[in-house]
Amino acid sequence: MKINRYEDISQIEREAKRDYIDRHSAFVHCAASAVKGEKFKVKIQVGEEYKHPDDFDHYISWVQLWDGEKMLAQTTLSAGTMGSAPSQVEVDLYIVPTKSMKLMAHAFCTKHGLWQSNEVAVEVAE
Repeated sequence: MKINRYEDISQIEREAKRDYIDRHSAFVHCAASAVKGEKFKVKIQVGEEYKHPDDFDHYISWVQLWDGEKMLAQTTLSAGTMGSAPSQVEVDLYIVPTKSMKLMAHAFCTKHGLWQSNEVAVEVAE
């Protein structure tokens, strides 16, 4: 399966392409540091500037959080979860880190496939 990645949309001239890339891309939002053994909040958001459809045949069906090659969590969504209106899917996850992490998110669009975020490094202190 092809994995699509975010491109810097400020460098793209065509609005349709900017919209397409942004609304499918997953973004990881979290602090740059955490404390070992304490809950740590990670937000995954699909799309930052543009909203994604939530139609019966075109919606974000799941998002995953990864630390390198280890999947930490997955949330599954059904068509209509976002009120059948375009929106930015947001999932808040709480994990308990034991070591420094390289977090990445995946989002799956039922029409346009798998999208991968950029990696976010998190240092974990004792």
